[in-house]
Amino acid sequence: MKNTLYSSFWRMHFYAALFMTPLLITLTLSGIGYLFYTDVEDQLYDDYFFGDSKKTEVVSIDEAVKEAEAAFAGYTTDKIIVLEEPYNTRLTMTNEEGEQRYLFLDHKHQIVGHQDAQYTFANILRNLHSSLFIGGTVVNYLVELAACWAIFLLLSGLYMTFKGKVLKKAKQPNKRQQNKRWHALIGTIITIPMIVIIFTGLPWSALMGNMIYNASQENPSLGTPILQQQPPTSDMSEIPWATRQEVAPQSDTGHAHHGMGAVKSNLTNPNQLAVESLQQQIDAMSITKPYSIIYPTSETGVFTVAKSSNTGVTGLDVSPNDEVTMYFDQYSGEFMDKVGYEDYGILAKWFTWGIPLHEGHLFGWPNKLLNLIVCVAFLGVIFWGFRTWLLRKKNGLLSAPPQISQKISIPFIVLMIVLGLIMPLFGLSLIAVVLIEWIVRIVSNKRLSSKELN
Repeated sequence: MKNTLYSSFWRMHFYAALFMTPLLITLTLSGIGYLFYTDVEDQLYDDYFFGDSKKTEVVSIDEAVKEAEAAFAGYTTDKIIVLEEPYNTRLTMTNEEGEQRYLFLDHKHQIVGHQDAQYTFANILRNLHSSLFIGGTVVNYLVELAACWAIFLLLSGLYMTFKGKVLKKAKQPNKRQQNKRWHALIGTIITIPMIVIIFTGLPWSALMGNMIYNASQENPSLGTPILQQQPPTSDMSEIPWATRQEVAPQSDTGHAHHGMGAVKSNLTNPNQLAVESLQQQIDAMSITKPYSIIYPTSETGVFTVAKSSNTGVTGLDVSPNDEVTMYFDQYSGEFMDKVGYEDYGILAKWFTWGIPLHEGHLFGWPNKLLNLIVCVAFLGVIFWGFRTWLLRKKNGLLSAPPQISQKISIPFIVLMIVLGLIMPLFGLSLIAVVLIEWIVRIVSNKRLSSKELN
């Protein structure tokens, strides 16, 4: 039974590594790049982030928004990102095709420069890491699948390391044994931190991410409290993960003209409160920078002011304890409601800490360095595993581990079921693996039968 269990892990480990390695290398390298996106962008976009327009006239933030939208016809302002000194204020503008542009304002609210959002360093790395530049449901599922199988590779590798006594140094080890030992040793050391990194990234995944979020919303004691609201904006990347899909409270329409249609930007609603006045209310409430102001998207919508620990915007992240999403009436500026970190359930609090840990900015440079070491070590594990296979591989043959016998061990089945339940996409892929193994077994048996008859 023990040999059967080892053989089962070995074969599954081999094929998972063979097929998932290209994706895992891509995800790891892009993840390393994303760890340092703030440092890179501070240097790369120095003129935009910290530059001065050289103009002497001071204008209001609302006048700056009007000038920006006049300069870029077809674009409307979705949000204003107010950062701490010395960062400039950033506008996020979107057109009807969904294309985004970032525009930077100096301390006088004069335009310094602008960017195509699609081609910023952070967004390029994020798109590569999450969707391989291609996007779409299939690709997102593929990325999630690679993450799930990476967890299996780590756990199965850990079992085989101790079961096969791989760490025990041979008296006269050959090259294959040396590579195998390094593969096992580094893999054992990084198993726990790597699993933590993978699991803290799953809230952004296609299938499991939605399941986690839905669970947090349907169970307020685990997730976030339910507010009777309407969505504040169609693009909420600067709103905390825990409240991103919640609906916001509605503004009092008594201040609006009757019969007014849906409002898509601040310019189409003359009755809307000036952002400058809203900022006076924010200052009066001692809400500190950095924060995002998200415009209402309808006449009953509200201004949303958010401080988040996982924005993906250089200079905008805050400590998880400081996360808060606040709602203000778009006509009067009256504070209406808020959801803070203290209101989150256990699940939401876990991921509020976990996501910045995954991104490498929870506790500054030590977090970046720790994640970097783990990622580089993981690449080393892949390298030594590949070398071990090449040293064992015979010319012209795949040299795969033997087929799993019909008497599959119970512990193996139990573990695969547990992992399949925890990671549904992994469970679904197992069904495909079983079918493939079954087909391969049938073909092999037929070949053996043909040889015996001949």
